[in-house]
Amino acid sequence: MKKMKQLILVAMFALGFGLLAPVPVGAASVIDTQCAQNKDSAVCKDRNATPESFITTVINVLLFLVGAISVLMIIIGGILYAVSAGDAGAVTRAKHTVTYAVVGLVVSFVAYAIVNFVIKQLI
Repeated sequence: MKKMKQLILVAMFALGFGLLAPVPVGAASVIDTQCAQNKDSAVCKDRNATPESFITTVINVLLFLVGAISVLMIIIGGILYAVSAGDAGAVTRAKHTVTYAVVGLVVSFVAYAIVNFVIKQLI
């Protein structure tokens, strides 16, 4: 019985790896014809992106993530402050959470301004 289970397991793995094997695909490229007909489409705008626009996009995404995490940490700090029940250690921890979240947000905005200034000077 144990041999049968092992055989089934090996067969399942072999079948699974066979299904996951890369298969060449001959897909037609319709982007060139689309861009030839309508150069202002969203697909064609980013086709010839410059390194500056790529860096700007990455910085914007990272700034969004830092902002979202900072807001989350401010909310968590507020909840910690509300449920501290007068415990001095918990109140201090909550205040530090909010303070560090705000400092992180300010540092990220300053970094964003510096990076944008440097990128604009390089262009």
